[in-house]
Amino acid sequence: MKYLVTGAAGFIGSAVTERLCDQGHDVIGIDNLNDYYDVSLKHARLERAANERFTFIELDLADRDGMATLFAEQQFDRVIHLAAQAGVRYSIDNPMAYADSNLVGHLAVLEGCRHNKVKHLVYASSSSVYGLNQKMPFNTCDSVDHPISLYAATKKSNELMAHTYSHLYGVPTTGLRFFTVYGPWGRPDMALFKFTNAIVEGKGIDVYNNGDMRRDFTYIDDIVEGIIRIQDVIPEKNKDWTVEAGSPATSSAPYKVYNIGHGSPVKLMDFIEALEEALGIEAKKNFMPMQPGDVYATYADTDDLFNATGYQPAVKVKEGVKAFVDWYRAFYKC
Repeated sequence: MKYLVTGAAGFIGSAVTERLCDQGHDVIGIDNLNDYYDVSLKHARLERAANERFTFIELDLADRDGMATLFAEQQFDRVIHLAAQAGVRYSIDNPMAYADSNLVGHLAVLEGCRHNKVKHLVYASSSSVYGLNQKMPFNTCDSVDHPISLYAATKKSNELMAHTYSHLYGVPTTGLRFFTVYGPWGRPDMALFKFTNAIVEGKGIDVYNNGDMRRDFTYIDDIVEGIIRIQDVIPEKNKDWTVEAGSPATSSAPYKVYNIGHGSPVKLMDFIEALEEALGIEAKKNFMPMQPGDVYATYADTDDLFNATGYQPAVKVKEGVKAFVDWYRAFYKC
């Protein structure tokens, strides 16, 4: 089959691209290669994913004409849409970047799928949509109407926009709410990468909410496995579904939303301890108050995804953190 993977130079996108090519699929990957973080890392990911079945095109999602031309010329069978302006805290200071990429860009993808009869759109949502929800574990049946960052609001909007296109035009869409993805080739703006940089350089690490936080850390290989499996599970119309009796994660339209996480939250201090053990260095910790836009805990109920695909995360935190440290030392030669 022929796939479009957006965000192909990104952490998850490059890993998904590599996996699809290994399975014998043809992949067109797009990315705007912006400088939100080190562009050389993005180029290195593209080099890792290089394959005769993979073609990379530098393209911004917000380029409506460019996106329309791409879809019309390539005629994709399926789309895995992972590109977005990421980061909760960055959205507080740079809100317009999120409108361009996460809203205009998402709409361009939906329009491409609509006009070119794409058989399945799988797109990245986020656990951040749960916002002020304190019921654990987070379930896709829960309300997600109270986001606490613009980033989260754009991801909630992505789900609503996808439902509209599923309802109006019959585009099969599946949204995946990612829970704290980590591992080799990860993003430098995320905690594991930032902590490792600081510790190796002998600097202190900022530990928010005085370390009293929990995250459903999910290893990259487990995330990729879930994505690969779910793109074969294409949503269908359900004429018996109603708003009053049905889950908001499903619909009468060919629409579905899943959590994709490990399903077992880890204390932040335990995560830091695993990193210290892997590095063989004790971190200097700067204990800080909670940051705006942050949540105390994330915890995924993944039963729906397991029932649909048999997806079961396998990598424990200590194993995953060590794999990241091994990659980091090799990549940065330190």
